[in-house]
Amino acid sequence: MSVLNSPIPRFHLAMPVDDLTAARRFYGEVLGLLHGRSAETWIDWNMYGHQFVTHLAPARTQQIHNPVDGHDVPVPHFGLILTIDDFHALADRLRTAGVLFVIEPYVRFAGQAGEQWTMFLLDPAGNALEFKAFADDDQVFAT
Repeated sequence: MSVLNSPIPRFHLAMPVDDLTAARRFYGEVLGLLHGRSAETWIDWNMYGHQFVTHLAPARTQQIHNPVDGHDVPVPHFGLILTIDDFHALADRLRTAGVLFVIEPYVRFAGQAGEQWTMFLLDPAGNALEFKAFADDDQVFAT
């Protein structure tokens, strides 16, 4: 079954960016997302079957951080849960593109419930992204 015809609801997320050209380069070329419709002030992206939209919004607010597993996690942030293979392929793609990580790829909660690979980075507008991959997908909502 195609991701686009998935019985699982897909999210729609609109994020502010201050430069659509930089967003097009980052999301299209660096992350490798396909773009859909666009206008002078926004671009639709196919983020693994989810509708992600970058909207031109030059005013930005300051970001805060919360401690998680010994790292300062940027808030707010968004991202995807990938397979472990896809996680490592994306990490390699980001390294090749010279992307600077806020938090380098590493295993969080090693040996505990919810063990996961995680990495954080910023897009050109300063939006924080997290990509992760669980050692056991059944532990995504573990307590």
